[in-house]
Amino acid sequence: QLQASGGGLVRAGGSLRLSCAASARTSSSYAMAWFRQAPGKERDFVAAITRNGVGTRTADSVKGRFTISRDNAKNTVYLQMNSLKPEDTAVYYCAAGFAALDAPSTAYAYWGQGTQVTVSS
Repeated sequence: QLQASGGGLVRAGGSLRLSCAASARTSSSYAMAWFRQAPGKERDFVAAITRNGVGTRTADSVKGRFTISRDNAKNTVYLQMNSLKPEDTAVYYCAAGFAALDAPSTAYAYWGQGTQVTVSS
């Protein structure tokens, strides 16, 4: 139900925009979020957005650099990533569920396959 794309290799300071395409039912029914997992580390919260897109929350580590948004008409959620740093390197996953903005990953029922983001120094 979720298909993430847009990852790649970028130099530090560069930008990428991730997209997560969802089914129509998923897009309109659920809160959406992005998580990331670096090798050997736990999956961490990055950003979340409410069903209607009015409310958002981003992790302190990416605040001011990453922006989450959604277009329910296109059934797509985006993560605009600017001023990328090597420590942003990870597999990025999109998720959907009946979740509050501060919910942990276990609150999300549906997950995409992940897209690799690699930031070189």
